[in-house]
Amino acid sequence: MSDFPHEFEPFLDSTQAATLVQVHPKTLQRYARAGRVTGYRVGKLWRFRASDLVLPLKEEDTTENDLDDGARAR
Repeated sequence: MSDFPHEFEPFLDSTQAATLVQVHPKTLQRYARAGRVTGYRVGKLWRFRASDLVLPLKEEDTTENDLDDGARAR
């Protein structure tokens, strides 16, 4: 039996995480600084969890698409 209630999820560096969500690493870091995605600073480096990235960016894409559709209708 494990002492940990959850399975261990490794951290991704900026390049790995950016590849996962198909943005440039600097863009992902900017999103983290702005609070749009959850990121962790370790010294000068950013680290991310894949589970923290997938939903916020998908929800944002949906919102942006809805806004684009509204702008085109005018």
